[in-house]
Amino acid sequence: MKLISWFFAASIMINLLSGSAAAQSYPSKPVRMMVPFPAGGGSDTMGRAVGQKLGERLGQPVVVENRPGAGGSIGAELAAKAAPDGYTLLLGSTSEIAQYPNLNSRIAYSPQRDFAPISLVGNVPLVLVVHPSLPVKTVKDVIALAKARPGEINFSSAGPGSTTHLAVELFTFLTGIRMTHVPYKGSPQAVTDLVAGNVQIGIPTMPAALSMVKGGRLRAIAVSTARRTPVLPDVPTMQEGGVTGYDNPLWTGLLAPRDTPGAILSRLHGEIVNILALPDVKEVLARQGAEPASSTPEQFAAYIKSELAKWAKVVKEAGIRID
Repeated sequence: MKLISWFFAASIMINLLSGSAAAQSYPSKPVRMMVPFPAGGGSDTMGRAVGQKLGERLGQPVVVENRPGAGGSIGAELAAKAAPDGYTLLLGSTSEIAQYPNLNSRIAYSPQRDFAPISLVGNVPLVLVVHPSLPVKTVKDVIALAKARPGEINFSSAGPGSTTHLAVELFTFLTGIRMTHVPYKGSPQAVTDLVAGNVQIGIPTMPAALSMVKGGRLRAIAVSTARRTPVLPDVPTMQEGGVTGYDNPLWTGLLAPRDTPGAILSRLHGEIVNILALPDVKEVLARQGAEPASSTPEQFAAYIKSELAKWAKVVKEAGIRID
């Protein structure tokens, strides 16, 4: 028994020492940050702002790798299966962490089992926008038109099961209207076709739509968050527009593959918290309507659990499946 106890104690000590050594030499090469959506969307904007600063602090480049598709699940799966050595990180979001797993039981990763949460990063508003040719100016106008023309209005999204898809599904569920879904492979493409008039309405992320709204090529009707955003102060919230209970930001957070050494996770967490407190980072995010929101790993894990439960209920009540 003493020999067995000594063996386990030695094993623990070896693991601790190897983890400490890994953290001391980390990183010795570039780190890739998987962003499972195309460049130009809310996740990408936040990932690049944080990734640049993280690279400066780590002394190695942090390379953003865009791997879009299937509501962000393609990039998330790649990150989940990567070596747990701190050199592949996932900028996770509402979509592939909390929503898509409730829509598709065939995804090859578990948001809770296969990742080590590091920290929340921030919240990005979405915005209900329409093509200027659509004769609506308020949320009530949109509802009235959709009820008068059930199924005739087309809405775009960043893909089936994405945050921008479920943002509209939640809207239609709460208001009793019906519109036709036209999915794309990311918010930028969805916004481009909306600007072209090929679809009439959408709820893209603020970074993907803001320049088009300010340029008059899209009309902003309402924001998805509980409070108005400073970048569009005159645009009401969905709740102000009469959709009670609608509060739906895109949140983002940094995760690593399961079994990444604790010392590396701790290093990354400390750097992220410091980065999100920097005035210039806050300014970059604020210009896109985003807000930094750091957390402890434990708080992030609890938040993921609560978000999975929340969207499971929404998906069930709305009757949405994409298996």
